[in-house]
Amino acid sequence: MKFFIDTANLDQIKEANDLGILDGVTTNPSLMAREGIKGEKGFIDHYIKICNIVDGDVSAEVIATDYQGMIKEGEALAALHPNIVVKVPAIKNGIKAVKYFSDNNIRSNCTLIFSPGQALLAAKAGATYVSPFVGRLDDISSDGVELVAQIVDIFDTYGYESQVIAASIRHTMHIIQCMDAGAHVATCPLNAILGLLKHPLTDIGVEKFLADHRKLNK
Repeated sequence: MKFFIDTANLDQIKEANDLGILDGVTTNPSLMAREGIKGEKGFIDHYIKICNIVDGDVSAEVIATDYQGMIKEGEALAALHPNIVVKVPAIKNGIKAVKYFSDNNIRSNCTLIFSPGQALLAAKAGATYVSPFVGRLDDISSDGVELVAQIVDIFDTYGYESQVIAASIRHTMHIIQCMDAGAHVATCPLNAILGLLKHPLTDIGVEKFLADHRKLNK
């Protein structure tokens, strides 16, 4: 499984990258706004800063919802850096844009996916990635992890090459569950990734080793 960090915070991206486990970054307009990024130039400069930190795919989302607007924005984003993957929503114009990008060797991430049908259309159009939103489905008493498993099974059955990004990860257990479901990628907040390291027996073991070492050196 690949790990992407779902943030636009440069410090968190650097911290995750320094762990040696980071494969990429996903962003969206909300995450960019949270960092106080404003205006087209601000967005462009920030994407380039992210790409200079991470040697992996960086999803940059279009703002337009009309087809021509998506194409214009997507081409401009893709031209910024070879690592940029153009992120588009799973709407009619988004699927059309995915097809255009696929035909023109521009990688795409079809996002805001909440059903197997949306994922299927995105894959058929040639999306590099599809992003089912686990946490948001859980929030409305649906099973986000089950959706990930369904999509993985469909892609395996019919031979689609699109990779499944388990997105909207809320906590560490989501990562484990999505790994079991066969997700190719999990895009997570930093705290969820760091949560994978936490185990009381590890803490107890380290403390015992240190205590024994102190005894030997008295």
